[in-house]
Amino acid sequence: MRRLPVYFVLDVSESMVGENIKKLEDGLNSIIRVLRQDPHALETVYVSVIAFAGKAKTIVPLIEVASFYPPKLPIGGGTSLGGVLYHLMDELDASVVKTTYEQKGDWKPIIYLITDGKPTDFVNSAIAKWKADYASKSTLVAIALGKFADMSILSQLTTYAMTLENTRDEDFKKFIAWVTDSVKSHSKSLSDSPTEKVNLAKIDESVLSLVKDARDLRPADPDYVILTGRCQRTRLPYLIKYERNAQAFNLQEFSMDLTHFMLSGCYPVGEDYFELSDGDTTQLKVNTSALLGIPGCPHCGNASAFGMCTCGGILCLNEAGTVVCPWCERKITFSAGADSYEGFDVNRSRG
Repeated sequence: MRRLPVYFVLDVSESMVGENIKKLEDGLNSIIRVLRQDPHALETVYVSVIAFAGKAKTIVPLIEVASFYPPKLPIGGGTSLGGVLYHLMDELDASVVKTTYEQKGDWKPIIYLITDGKPTDFVNSAIAKWKADYASKSTLVAIALGKFADMSILSQLTTYAMTLENTRDEDFKKFIAWVTDSVKSHSKSLSDSPTEKVNLAKIDESVLSLVKDARDLRPADPDYVILTGRCQRTRLPYLIKYERNAQAFNLQEFSMDLTHFMLSGCYPVGEDYFELSDGDTTQLKVNTSALLGIPGCPHCGNASAFGMCTCGGILCLNEAGTVVCPWCERKITFSAGADSYEGFDVNRSRG
């Protein structure tokens, strides 16, 4: 039986933490649940999940729909698009059965690449290799979540480059339904009249927009500030997420844009967060005067998750006093200070 390999290549970088990562997990569950009820999909579709942040990792190897169990997605630092392209190409070489004189190989793979940011690595050589050796042998559908993904890069990879600007629940469910319908439609067409032409479902243009010219899109902006902290009681890591919020002030004599970042949430992560992070040190910083809102610790409930040690590590606090830094293990003393509008610089992640 010839298989239809379907790969979900999912961005699990820090900016996806919170609602977006949950929507991806719920979306995978929904896709698989519907495909299991379709006789054509059960007969032909095999699914794999690859997650990428600073590093790429195959979470679920290529497996038949009936045996697929949707995984819990990890989180990592960075958005290594070049790295995941090389990883994907290695997976295609290793897992997809090629046609020979003795046998018919698998059908042309379909890859759904979903990302919300811009690459933090060099992608030119990976894109060149993809276009030269793999683009004609597979169908890549690239979907950008939100307004700030780098569509100029995604448009180089495929003619199926799309944006899902609104990630509200209703629109995201429609997007997941479109992916499901596309897989079902193609698996049915292979049973009825075998062809290598991919049959994607009709696009709901109120939800998904097919990119025709990436030059018409706004450049990728820094949409998020992500800070990595550790609980000083449990030593477990967490991510503080701020979302960009720009306001324009127009006065009679001058105008200015004031950009700040509103607190979105604080999310517990495990040590596996560092396994998918690229490990490169970054000099990126943000001044605390641009950050609005201080969360509590998601692990132990301390009132503030935003203390900073002299080593630069962020940790949680409950009150003034002496604590042990969970990053460098040094004793540090925090004291109550007067309110001040003057901020200080903190290390931010790549996102």
